[in-house]
Amino acid sequence: MPLQYGGRVSDTVSTSRRGRPLRVAAAFAVLLGLVAYVVVQYVTGGGGPPRCTVRAAGAGSGDGGPVYEMTPEQAGNAAVISAVGTTRGLPERAVTIALATALQESALRNLGHGDRDSLGLFQQRPSKGWGTAAQILDPVYAAGQFYDHLVKVPGYSRLPLTEAAQRVQRSGFPQAYAKHEPDAALLSAALTGRAPAALTCSSLESAVPGDPAKVRAELVRSFGPGVLPKAANVSAGTPGHEVFVPVAATVAADGAAKDTPGGTKDGPAVRRGWELAQWAVARASVLRIDEVAYAGRVWSAKDAGQGWRTDDGAGSGTSKAAAEVQIRTAR
Repeated sequence: MPLQYGGRVSDTVSTSRRGRPLRVAAAFAVLLGLVAYVVVQYVTGGGGPPRCTVRAAGAGSGDGGPVYEMTPEQAGNAAVISAVGTTRGLPERAVTIALATALQESALRNLGHGDRDSLGLFQQRPSKGWGTAAQILDPVYAAGQFYDHLVKVPGYSRLPLTEAAQRVQRSGFPQAYAKHEPDAALLSAALTGRAPAALTCSSLESAVPGDPAKVRAELVRSFGPGVLPKAANVSAGTPGHEVFVPVAATVAADGAAKDTPGGTKDGPAVRRGWELAQWAVARASVLRIDEVAYAGRVWSAKDAGQGWRTDDGAGSGTSKAAAEVQIRTAR
C-alpha cells in the first residue's frame, strides 16, 4: 500500500490516469507503423514472409496445375539433397526418394532434435553409426549418407517409393513416406533441371551484402569441385559480385545429367544449367543472391513475384545464354 503524504497519492493517481491515453496512443502508433510496413513490403514484392513455390513443368500460375509451397529454408535443403544425388550420377528417382524421406522425417528442416538421438534432415542417429552429431547436421553429409545406403538396396529405383525409403530408414511408420511422393516428384523435377523455370522464391530486401566467395564455396560443397573448373570465374568487368558457372564444363567434368530420360529437349547440358540456376534461387535467402540468369530467363529478388521472366539482354534461347549460369549477389 503506498504511503500517503498529503495529496500526493491523488496526484499520482491523476497523473497515471492522464498518462493512459498517451500510452494507448503510442501503442496505436506502433501498430499503425507495423501495418504500414507490412503493406509496403507487400506492394513492393515482399508481401509476408519469404516463400518458395515449385510448379509442374509447363504449368502457369492460376492454371490449376500441381503446386508445392515451402519456406526458403526448406527449399535450400531440398536443393542440397538434389545436388548431392545428381552429382553422384544418380537418377531423378533417387532424388525423389530422398526428398520424400526428408519431407516425412523433418519436413525438410535441419532439426537439432528428434526421437532419442535422431538429428537432421533424415533424422539419422549417431548411436546407429550414421556419423557424429556435427556430421549429421551437415545437409551435404546427411544426404550423402542417405544415398550411400539407398544405392545398396537392390533395384531401389523400381521399388515403390515407401519401400525403398523404408529399406534405408527402418522407420516405425513404414507407410508414411508414400504420402509425400507427389510433392517430392514435383520438387525433384525442378531441382534436377528437368522442369525449367519451375521454382521461384520471394525475398525480403536486406542491407546485408552477399559474398561471391561463399556462393562458390557452397556450389563446390553441393556439386563437387567439377562445378567450377576455373578457380577465377569472376567477370573482369564487374566489381566482383557475380559468379559465372559454365554449364557444359560441369557436365563434362563430373558426368552429371548424362542419364536424363524425359529431360529437356535441349539435352543434358541445358538440364544441368536449370539445375544450377534453380539451386541458386532456392539458396538465395541464405547466400544473399539478388539475381540468377540462364537460357534467356532471369529471376531477381526485387521482382520475385514475376518468377522467371524473359531476359531481353541475353537473347532468349541463344547458345550464349545457355552456356553459363550467372549468379549475382546482393551489394
